[in-house]
Amino acid sequence: MTADSDTPPLSATTETAPVVNRRQRFGQGFLDAIGSGWAPRPATTPEAAAQAPHAAARRAQVAAAFPGRRLVVPAGGLSVRSNDTDFPFRPHSAFAHLTGWEIDAEPDSVLVLDPTSRGHTATLYFRERADRTTPEFYADAAIGEFWIGPRPALAEVAGRLGLQTAHLDSFTATDEDLTVGEDDDLTRVVSELRLVKDAFEIGELREAVRVTAAGFDDIIRALPEVIAHRRGERVVEGVFHQRARSDGNREGYDTIAAAGPHACYLHWTRNDGAVAPGDLILIDAGVELDSLYTADITRTLPVSGTFSPVQRRVYEAVREAADAAFAAARPGARFREVHEAAMAVIAARVAEWGLLPVTADEALDADAGGQHRRYMVHGTSHHLGLDVHDCAQARRDMYYDGVLEPGMVFTIEPGLYFQIDDLTVPAEYRGIGVRIEDDVLMTAEGPENLSAAIPRTADEVEAWMARLRH
Repeated sequence: MTADSDTPPLSATTETAPVVNRRQRFGQGFLDAIGSGWAPRPATTPEAAAQAPHAAARRAQVAAAFPGRRLVVPAGGLSVRSNDTDFPFRPHSAFAHLTGWEIDAEPDSVLVLDPTSRGHTATLYFRERADRTTPEFYADAAIGEFWIGPRPALAEVAGRLGLQTAHLDSFTATDEDLTVGEDDDLTRVVSELRLVKDAFEIGELREAVRVTAAGFDDIIRALPEVIAHRRGERVVEGVFHQRARSDGNREGYDTIAAAGPHACYLHWTRNDGAVAPGDLILIDAGVELDSLYTADITRTLPVSGTFSPVQRRVYEAVREAADAAFAAARPGARFREVHEAAMAVIAARVAEWGLLPVTADEALDADAGGQHRRYMVHGTSHHLGLDVHDCAQARRDMYYDGVLEPGMVFTIEPGLYFQIDDLTVPAEYRGIGVRIEDDVLMTAEGPENLSAAIPRTADEVEAWMARLRH
């Protein structure tokens, strides 16, 4: 448990300082001594961040869309988890994208693009670290360096990011500001800016996928321990968490470790169930790097190492749908065509198995159909980047109805889910949930599967598990 912070008193005996139940007062001797006896903070010559020139180019694009307007991009602040403990801070994705400041970004920082006769000038405002003689240094558990460790200096950040910096106290908001999260047009522009990734972003996403693949290997190796534990799903989550924290920043989203019928719940993150031989386990997980770019991968594994005939039938139908989606993903195609190609296979297979009251063609009718969606209610693809569901504020005609371009990164993730109490399917299907999700980079030649090294077909999955478990 964290230690208690103190409310800074005016003196050891002052009566004006508030008394807070569990907090102890500082004695005058402490107050007299705390500000002295410290070695000078070492001078640093920061290296320019690799993403700094990319962030500068992005700022120029945003500024060009709003000539003469003052643009404000907040990083956001700390969010309370319980009482006086906070969730780990993560800056707003637009802020990280436009500054290049990632896991070390300070809460409450603000990027401001001020209009000039030649365009805009950029200033990054954040709270400079406190002098050691101030109460902030020793008494503020949220931001004091005595509590949380060294904080960045203005000059250090300016050198790393190639940005002018200033103390947060000098920032003043105006009624004329356009602010991300408040102004719809600016929020849309900074979201659409991420639809096509630059070289730095693509490199980070490749690395995030690579580390995520290692996390899936870890899970397979740990399956004996997973099976033995009464809450094996939570063991799966923990094994992946260790990889994410050791080789990245953390997970890009809450891990889904869904065994047996839990795999039919699309966002099962409770992860408190057993993992039993004979069942499938659906694992949807992604490592977020220090740069805040995240992977998003799903694999469905037979816990025993071998699919049963009905499990294999469902699994291979989903894999066939994924392959159809890959085939539809071409430069110039509409984003929605990827989903339509996957759904055509899903409808055909569930109709073939006698699960629909209509034909596959009738189910695919946009207005009167949709019966097959009972078994796959979600979309097949979403953009991926700083957010696991990236670019979410983009216009529909730029996203769902948008044209696929080289540099776009998105998922392909069809699935089939037959819930345990679904009486519209035969008993042998009930409780089976399958999803296969890959991360895809669109190139001029077509889609590149960034996660191709993680086995996909039923035969490949069985061989993968056999190799790592023996």
